[in-house]
Amino acid sequence: MKIAILSCFYPYRGGISQFNACLFGELSKEHDVKAFNFSRQYPEILFPGKTQYVTEDDEAVPVESVSLLDTVNPFSYIRTYRAIRDWKPDVLIVRYWMSFFAPSLGYITRRMKKHCKVISILDNVVPHETRFFDTPLTRYFLKGSTGCVTLCEAVSQDLLRIRPDATFTVIQHPLYSHFGEKKDRVRAEEKLGLRHGKKNLLFFGLIRKYKGLDILLEAFGKLSDEYQLIIAGEPYGSFEPYQQIIDRLPNKDRIVKELKYIKDSEVSDYFSAADLAVLPYRSATQSGISSVSYHFEVPMIVTDVGGLKETIGDRGTGLVSADGSPQAISQEIIRYFSDPRIEEDCIKNIRMEKVRLSWKGFAERLMEFINRL
Repeated sequence: MKIAILSCFYPYRGGISQFNACLFGELSKEHDVKAFNFSRQYPEILFPGKTQYVTEDDEAVPVESVSLLDTVNPFSYIRTYRAIRDWKPDVLIVRYWMSFFAPSLGYITRRMKKHCKVISILDNVVPHETRFFDTPLTRYFLKGSTGCVTLCEAVSQDLLRIRPDATFTVIQHPLYSHFGEKKDRVRAEEKLGLRHGKKNLLFFGLIRKYKGLDILLEAFGKLSDEYQLIIAGEPYGSFEPYQQIIDRLPNKDRIVKELKYIKDSEVSDYFSAADLAVLPYRSATQSGISSVSYHFEVPMIVTDVGGLKETIGDRGTGLVSADGSPQAISQEIIRYFSDPRIEEDCIKNIRMEKVRLSWKGFAERLMEFINRL
């Protein structure tokens, strides 16, 4: 089958690009796959981080692609549509995660739907930080989809609220396995400047308001000196509000910060040192961080938002805090460490999930869905 994928690929960096590269690699084993990339993903003025691109010291695996789509240049929409159409794919796969992309991707998918099946993999239908134009733009985009793939039930419910007649399937986010193996804990702690013999909590990934780092900091302030907190990720926006919380905490000397984009080769250091990953999100669909945690067999504490309970709590791979307050988060952390059986059960369940959530399995279920349409 000829499969076109329209989304961000190398040299763009981040979880979406990593997902696309893994999917491209898996589908290419049995199909003729071509990647159509952005020539400009975001205008720099709209991008909150330091850079959208892989840097010289990153280890991202290049994926051969055709860079055509400029999201703010409508003339490029026409060029991209024609290039995909002329390649004559049997199916076009697109990724959708925020309404900013609806005009460009929607223009192309609504036209390509006349020529082939169009599958939209929906990371989000409702963005984490909503605006008045999100719903109408998403409706515009969805009209170009033959079928949709969501990564958790919560996104499916959002999809049906906007498009009740949508044809969709749920395929859970596969595991990221390209970060290498787990390292020796003591060496990882030494590399990160951590004290030995502590209970290590990890907040990992891009720092955005909806991810609740401030909640975790307040929760950490309630814990004893047995605990240590690692913050690893690039802030989207100012870190100053978080630093103000840190400055007044009684245990601020046990917080280690790495406020930068974490390279693939460095990811294992953080998860090898961690006892527990904490995801105190205010809102969520699914989380790519949970896939990394699974790979390194690190249990999680999450809040009961979006698909986190479904994909973590219901699977027994972590604990769910029904109340997203600092008090509730701190109590769940203490509960986790109070009973060794909790850790044992979580790790056992993670190992079962690792078998189920392979890229091979994701690709097979995706192709089954496509063939049914």
